[in-house]
Amino acid sequence: MSPSGASGPGDARTRIEALRAELARHNHAYYVHDAPTVPDAEYDRLFLALQRLEAEHPEFDSPESPTRRVGGQAVAAFGQVVHALPMLSLQNAFADDDVRGFDRRVREALQAAGIDAAGLRYCAELKFDGLAISLRYEDGRFVQGATRGDGVVGEDVTANLRTVRAIPLKLDGPAPRRLEVRGEVLMFRRDFERMNARQAARGEKTFVNPRNAAAGSLRQLDPALTAQRPLRFFAYGLGEVSDEVEAPTSHAGLLDWFATLGFPVGPHRCTVADAEGLLAFYREVGAKRPTLPFDIDGVVYKVDQRAWHEAIGYVARAPRFAVAHKFPAEEALTELLAIDIQVGRTGVLTPVARLKPVFVGGVTVTNATLHNEDELARKGLMIGDTVVVRRAGDVIPEVVRAVPERRPPDARRFAMPAHCPVCGSAAVREEGEVAWRCVGGLYCTAQRRQALLHFAQRRAMDIDGLGERIVEQLVERDLVQTPADLYRLDAGMLAGLDRMGEKSAANLVASIDGSRRVALERFLFALGIRHVGEEVARILAAELGSVEAVLDADWAAMIEAKAAAQKHNAKARPKGEPLVPVPLEGVGPEIMRAIEAFAAEPHNREVVAALRAAGVEPSPPARRRNAPTASEGVGVGQPSADSAGGALAGRTIVVTGTLPGLARDEAENLIRRHGGAATGSVSRKTSFVLAGDNPGSKVAKARELGIAVIDLDQLLRMIGHDG
Repeated sequence: MSPSGASGPGDARTRIEALRAELARHNHAYYVHDAPTVPDAEYDRLFLALQRLEAEHPEFDSPESPTRRVGGQAVAAFGQVVHALPMLSLQNAFADDDVRGFDRRVREALQAAGIDAAGLRYCAELKFDGLAISLRYEDGRFVQGATRGDGVVGEDVTANLRTVRAIPLKLDGPAPRRLEVRGEVLMFRRDFERMNARQAARGEKTFVNPRNAAAGSLRQLDPALTAQRPLRFFAYGLGEVSDEVEAPTSHAGLLDWFATLGFPVGPHRCTVADAEGLLAFYREVGAKRPTLPFDIDGVVYKVDQRAWHEAIGYVARAPRFAVAHKFPAEEALTELLAIDIQVGRTGVLTPVARLKPVFVGGVTVTNATLHNEDELARKGLMIGDTVVVRRAGDVIPEVVRAVPERRPPDARRFAMPAHCPVCGSAAVREEGEVAWRCVGGLYCTAQRRQALLHFAQRRAMDIDGLGERIVEQLVERDLVQTPADLYRLDAGMLAGLDRMGEKSAANLVASIDGSRRVALERFLFALGIRHVGEEVARILAAELGSVEAVLDADWAAMIEAKAAAQKHNAKARPKGEPLVPVPLEGVGPEIMRAIEAFAAEPHNREVVAALRAAGVEPSPPARRRNAPTASEGVGVGQPSADSAGGALAGRTIVVTGTLPGLARDEAENLIRRHGGAATGSVSRKTSFVLAGDNPGSKVAKARELGIAVIDLDQLLRMIGHDG
């Protein structure tokens, strides 16, 4: 007799089948009914015996064997699965009136379809907090499993799902030849805690909460790793199904049918007749929620009569016959220990709450964004306060409010800093803005990557080859601190970067060197001054003529003069009295104040001086405009003087979207060459909008104002196919 207890092939096959059946019963009791029938040691003994027998008799191998759930060969990447029927998302309800509104809309839809709603029933069930998946069976055997993905295309995780013991590999009883069952993979809280304890003891990664653990486990490239994770499954929906076996006509009956086939289904569900019954179920489940062995974030209501679903219909990518009633976000009390400032890549200063660690919404929270100064004031927060922290699902934690009655005597107010905590440059808050910003954009370490990429882009200094990957390395290795440092790089320094050969390094050095001669408007745009885009830079270059003139202008006086001129021109005047010229038409006070703040920061001037010392010589326009007159109406993107008689003369055009074979700045130059004015925003003065692919909101605004929208072909016909 063999060590595993079988004397010959016939006895071995009988013993193998008996062990598989017994282990399947134990798995079903444990993972489906949560009622283990044998101690773990006994289960392990039976499992080991089956493994030995299968090793001795490979001719009796079966893909449905419990031993096959330990995982197979790892994959390099997941394939894609196109769902036969889309996996739709659900609309959310948050208040009682939302649920009553859902019930009313269902009844109205049924009435419109000529269906008597007197017999309407709803099936109410739990909304599991896990990962939605689809299971495909053919001839009763599991053949494919996929994640929800974007609802149309998901990831093929079949090998991993085979390791989930709650998922039947072979269905019980008669089943359709083709059946797709949908449900949720999740992890029970106690299993999650045990797994995390084991991970910590081995010095391995621990997980934040059961949902993240389940999602991460299912997306392991090695199924053997997934097999070690205590994943569960609940079935709740039907996808594609053939008609050899008739599926139940009610959703409640469908769930019961799933159970007869061997699927776990949610333990808490019922059918009710109206909105008040739904709300009663919601309150009942809410009271039980803390005692459930798994996390839920709400309940789901579905019209029980499945034949009525199509008549009720869909909205966007969600069914009208179902809704998810979400529980309120979870909240907890903790202490606001401090407020720090983070500086973003665009220079925005964001206050961040440093909190006494508190467990809320499934994670331990220590930090939370406070957004901006106005939010701080609105919530009345002081350092030392006891505060309410809220977190729901994967939403970023937020401080909801202070608890003033618990405020300690030494609590202190927080004030936004006048200087950037990273580089020491001035921090300003512009009129009408909620954010404070560091004005040392050319100097600030926090903004360094963004400043360099902006400086090097094609429409600015046009340094070919200086992309994100190279900039990232230059910053990480501290080879470049400001844009001026680019002109100190040599081929030897660049050749040491990852994926940068000698030829590429030489080409980049040549491109940097070639950028030393640059049009003034490009240079001004490259500096990254807030609100100074390409069009404003073009006006500044044309009107002021040099970098020094822009930096040294008396912007406060310019703002006053502009306001005075506009006020004078707006009032009634004697016939024949000329209008007063408006300084820098197209450059408003907000832009002027931003330029003034940039110029007032010594760090920025130092970088500009270093650029000039490195040989960067911005060239002024070939022909500077004369001082603007009111009748001339100099505006953003004004046509050139020699194009006044062009086909587009007198027309103001906005370019938006991606044009076929033509960059936006090339299109704008084309417009100017033919007498038109190219602007960046749609207004009632706009003649028409030139739109390409993905045009954004400008087309919508144009149509709202009754302004024509044309494509590139139409523009070319207008100018005689020239340019």
